[in-house]
Amino acid sequence: MTIVKNTLFSPIQLGDLALANRIIMAPLTRNRAGAGNVPQDINVEYYRQRASAGLIISEGSQISACGIGYPGTPGIHSEAQIAGWKRVTDAVHEQGGRIFIQLWHTGRISHSSLQPGHILPVAPSALKAAGKTLTLEGMQKFETPHALTLDEMPSLVADYATAAQNAKVAGFDGVEIHAANGYLLDQFLRDSTNRREDAYGGAIENRMRLLLEIVEATLAIWGKHRVGVRLSPENSFNDIKDSQPQQTFNAVAKTLSNYPLAYLHVLEGDMLTGERQLDYLELRNSFAGYYMANNGYDKASGNAAIEQNRADLVAFGKLFIANPDLPERFLKNLPLNTPDQATFYGGDEKGYTDYPNSSI
Repeated sequence: MTIVKNTLFSPIQLGDLALANRIIMAPLTRNRAGAGNVPQDINVEYYRQRASAGLIISEGSQISACGIGYPGTPGIHSEAQIAGWKRVTDAVHEQGGRIFIQLWHTGRISHSSLQPGHILPVAPSALKAAGKTLTLEGMQKFETPHALTLDEMPSLVADYATAAQNAKVAGFDGVEIHAANGYLLDQFLRDSTNRREDAYGGAIENRMRLLLEIVEATLAIWGKHRVGVRLSPENSFNDIKDSQPQQTFNAVAKTLSNYPLAYLHVLEGDMLTGERQLDYLELRNSFAGYYMANNGYDKASGNAAIEQNRADLVAFGKLFIANPDLPERFLKNLPLNTPDQATFYGGDEKGYTDYPNSSI
């Protein structure tokens, strides 16, 4: 009997959602939303060009006006934003593609100048991040955030639920909960940023409580296999770390196995230093569902990860920025365009929608 191994090009089912391949477009902040943080014409074209991905995961989109962290990032909390995203999802679907939206709250990685009423950003604990952040007035130092109170937790969960419902109205195929890269939910998970002594702090069972409440609220809206979760166990981006990352995130992955998620999306290693010290196979085996690997993969390493059962799907970031037709280039072994890092964040069509596809 011949056993056929899966590859990047093998189809896969997320519940009742069929994906044509396992080449996933990673969520990529590009800072090109229009006025009111509304997706605009160039965003529609950008996503349309990349619809051959097995699944597109949109750039992080703030769940509320308080969730914003940077200028030019789209939201999913106003009628105009919902309408803007509907144009994007329509364009992707017209090309036969699938798209999830990434639900985002940046927490302390924000600035009062970006917040409604210039209030302080929120976080699990009143601990200021080191460094500076981009604002409409240029780079400014991070501020000491407001530590969320117990009374404020239900409204935060409700904001995620509302955003998840808005994503349905906007025509998305599902949602990804962003619990990675030093943003709000990651700030709750890791012990360097969560110093709480109540039901949301201390042991990892408490530190993951908010994430689980949001998972439950989001699944109640979307149903089985339409909600993904993103983690980054050892990424130090945004001044964050955990004292026991293997144990912490093995526990998170094991607990998330109790829910009918579409996938667990893991940024493996540290995107700043390139170091990768955790045993990600151990983490993968702690999760009972589909595992999506991310960070530094190419065609060869992505295929190897799937063939060796170290991942079920592989997400690509920079390669999708520069190669809108990445699956075709992989399939035909065509040369790849080189990403222009100077145009990653902000700007216009240059470095955004002007990369040539292989037929040009």
